Parts: sequence; structure tokens; C-alpha cells
Amino acid sequence: MVTAASPADAEGTETGRGRERMSGKSEAGVAGGATIEIERIMQMIPHRYPFLMIDRVTDVVPDQSAVGVKNVSINEYFFQGHFPGHAVMPGVLLIEAMAQTAAVLVVHTLGPEAEGKLVYFMSIEHAKFRRPVVPGDQLHVHVTKERNRGPVWKLRGEVKVGGNVVADAAFSAMIRDRE
Repeated sequence: MVTAASPADAEGTETGRGRERMSGKSEAGVAGGATIEIERIMQMIPHRYPFLMIDRVTDVVPDQSAVGVKNVSINEYFFQGHFPGHAVMPGVLLIEAMAQTAAVLVVHTLGPEAEGKLVYFMSIEHAKFRRPVVPGDQLHVHVTKERNRGPVWKLRGEVKVGGNVVADAAFSAMIRDRE
């Protein structure tokens, strides 16, 4: 089901240089906002392979929340050494997936003038890793804005696999121009 204000919205809308579309429900069945595909994500944030940790962002509600999606493959570079014969996604990369999802939310909220800016971590608090993430898992990275003041944003993130929380943290970040 697609929620659209006009027939053009039902097909998706071109937003500047990339494609964003409105969706009625996410894969998790929760009513949501815009979906941002990988090409548009790469216009919004500077991360690239092998360090781009999200494939899509769904349910984007500006100034509120977003859900990043990452399909974890055995071909990920980090599985070569973490751990040979027992592949486990490093927890720090789950935190990075939260940060990248948050960066997309911040840039989407602030609009085109924020594209190309960098979103830096300032703090990570209360990080917990509840179960290993392995090849074949699909991550749903839920990020919610708690507050912001000027360029500083305070957010909370949860990474879920199959509806179960595998990691969570509170963090703050600052958006800045590239120097």
C-alpha cells in the first residue's frame, strides 16, 4: 500500500538529484514516511563502500525518526578477520549504522543545504550488544531524535534483527561544514 497526496507521489518523487518515495508501511508493518534509496543516501552523506553501513532508509519522519536497513552478507570485508570460521559483525559497526541512519535523518530534516556536510559523533552512551549479528541477518536500525540545539543532535538508536533488539545506544552528534 502506498500513501500519496497526488498520483505523482504514488510513483515516487524526484527530489533534486535523487529518488525518495512515500510509503504506507515499512517491512515491519509500521506506518511511515519517506523511503530513501542508496543512490540518494550517497548524495546525502559522504560514506562509501566499504564503510557505508546502510542500504536504504525507510519510515523517515523529518525531525523525528528513521529506520535504516542493512542486508548483512558473508562478503562483507570485516568478516575476513572477525572472526575466521565464526563470522560476527563487529558491534562498533552496529553503532556506525545507527550514526549513518541518524545522519540521513538530520540531512533530510535540514534540507538540501545540509547535503555534503559531515555529521560527527560527540558521545556514545549506554551502548549494549545483546546478540551477535551474522551473515544473512537483515538489520533494521531504528533512530529517534530526542532533541537538538543548533548543530548538536541527541538521538537514541536500536538495531533489530527479526524484530529482536541486538544493540542499542544513546548518542549525540554535530553537523558541520567540511573543512
